[in-house]
Amino acid sequence: MPPMPPVPPAPPARIGQVLTTQRLRLEPCHPDHFDGLQAMNADPVVMQYITGRAETPEETLQMIARGQARWAKWGYSWWSFIERDSGEVVGAGCIQNLRHSGSEPDAACPLEIGWRLRQDRWHRGLAIEAAVAMAAFAFDTLKAPTLYAVCDPGNPASLAVMRRLGMRERGLERWYERPLTTCEITAAEWRARQP
Repeated sequence: MPPMPPVPPAPPARIGQVLTTQRLRLEPCHPDHFDGLQAMNADPVVMQYITGRAETPEETLQMIARGQARWAKWGYSWWSFIERDSGEVVGAGCIQNLRHSGSEPDAACPLEIGWRLRQDRWHRGLAIEAAVAMAAFAFDTLKAPTLYAVCDPGNPASLAVMRRLGMRERGLERWYERPLTTCEITAAEWRARQP
């Protein structure tokens, strides 16, 4: 009898919570999302205010692996935004702890919400649609007392989404080793805005 072929490794388990909006399915980042995430992260215009440069394929793979590890450890991290009509990855977003420095979120720092979208999906309301779902997860599931958002001071589009989410500006604060426009909303403020 010929030897049995090796059994292929099992695909990575799906962990984390899926969120659904009218046009999006937010799935915890997974290797299956690599092509869509890499196409977005390799766009220097998308990354202009995040890292200031296009991301390499290796960096996108590391992002996915970090996200999965954080979902397993914390119960929150990065989602891929899947457009329900097309099935395409059109963005990504997170709930994670902020940090002043280093490469890992700091559990002593507040939770932040963040997002990015492919350029061809800008100005369609997808960022606020995803942000509302992620904020609801932070306040309703994680019971966060406050949620922060940060952006480069030169990024008015992200600041506009923060304002639409009901966040108020705190001013420039130092996060991620640089001064960033910082906004916040409390759980009570969030609940008062809900229908």
